Amino acid sequence: MHSLRKAPALLAVAALAAGAVACSAAGGSGSGTGSAAGSGPGAAPAVGRAEPGNAGTRPEAAAPHAVRLIGDGSTADTGPQPHQPVFTRLKPGERPPQLVVFSWDGAGEDSQKLFSHFREVGERYNAAMTYFLSGVYLLPGDHKDVYAPPKHPRGASDIGFNDRQGITDTLRELRLAWQNGSEIGTHFNGHFCGPNGGVGTWSSDEWSSEIQQAEGFVKNWKTNSGLTKLDPLPFDYSKELVGGRAPCLEGQHNLIPAAKAAGFRYDASSIGGRQTWPSKIDGVWDFPLQDIPVPGRAFETLSMDYNFLANQSGTVHGDPAKQAAWGKQMHDGLAAAFARAYNGNRAPLFIGDHFESWNGGVYMKAVEDTVKEVCGKEGVRCVSFKQVADWMDAQDPAVLARLRTLDVGQAPKDGWNTFMGGAPAAATAGGPERIRPAVR
Repeated sequence: MHSLRKAPALLAVAALAAGAVACSAAGGSGSGTGSAAGSGPGAAPAVGRAEPGNAGTRPEAAAPHAVRLIGDGSTADTGPQPHQPVFTRLKPGERPPQLVVFSWDGAGEDSQKLFSHFREVGERYNAAMTYFLSGVYLLPGDHKDVYAPPKHPRGASDIGFNDRQGITDTLRELRLAWQNGSEIGTHFNGHFCGPNGGVGTWSSDEWSSEIQQAEGFVKNWKTNSGLTKLDPLPFDYSKELVGGRAPCLEGQHNLIPAAKAAGFRYDASSIGGRQTWPSKIDGVWDFPLQDIPVPGRAFETLSMDYNFLANQSGTVHGDPAKQAAWGKQMHDGLAAAFARAYNGNRAPLFIGDHFESWNGGVYMKAVEDTVKEVCGKEGVRCVSFKQVADWMDAQDPAVLARLRTLDVGQAPKDGWNTFMGGAPAAATAGGPERIRPAVR
């Protein structure tokens, strides 16, 4: 750990108990023979959900589209992704929606079944999410030599590989998540951190190789696993993949040029940011984890489960008597971060997590409770990073520049209507002009 202000994001993950990081290979063994009923590329999308607020509308379902297999049949073009909002430019005087992103590093379905659990939580509370898939989770250990990581021997990985049951289960969740409107991003592959060949030491060319391989593991899982009877993933990953988060939040400087060349629209690998409106780095949206309150302490930490753990127990198996309090501290920190954005500058709130059971699962409970509490509020949209990029790209750049002048938790002094260039309220006949207060 560094300063009390915040523990470094994920720098110590490899030192935690083996298997605790949500980067461990999915559990189980054996070969899958089919996917869950109704999860194939032609399955009907989930029922459309009502969209609150002023942030756009989501169609009930995508129009029918012929299925076109891609490559070895691991993926398929099944048409536009269902349940995507159509964002519009803010009108003069209009307050921005409160965008909230719940994202998951190293997304894969293992014996904990947390991918499927939170996918269902997202459906229940109208929350699209971003799942950052580690490419090696679709590569079986007996084909590990397919992976040629930069600065490491062929077939190396700090998070191992998967077995065929784990691959089958992860594919099922990826299908369902995409069909329900969530995003499949990338956490890249071998999760190498630190100064000895970690991602922070990689050149842009090496990052390009890693991106190409991450995409390739998704597009060629049938060839690599032999699970040829499973349904394809219902999307073209060359088009779907528009952003990622680097392991340990390292290496963004050299990653950005490679990400831009690969067509990424955003990157979530910054070492940390504040709760202010985002900007771009060389044409790529920078969506960082953010400094948020740690209730009862005099510092802030990044908006991620690991960072709360690092500032509390420092281990995944801390004192059982303190675990409930640690979970409450994370929950209350997320609630405070949400409140100061919602009632303040309305900057998007970015939350990062892992599918883990650290300290008895208290961080997973904190995240689930937060989803339940915020995603149904008026004017709130729980969206994916891709959808945040869509919303930002739909706005007038001058309006975004104005929003960036608001500091953390700072609401416009004269109300949103005035700040956003709305027309003044009409004067009352026979009396002084009255300005209706902005709704907060």
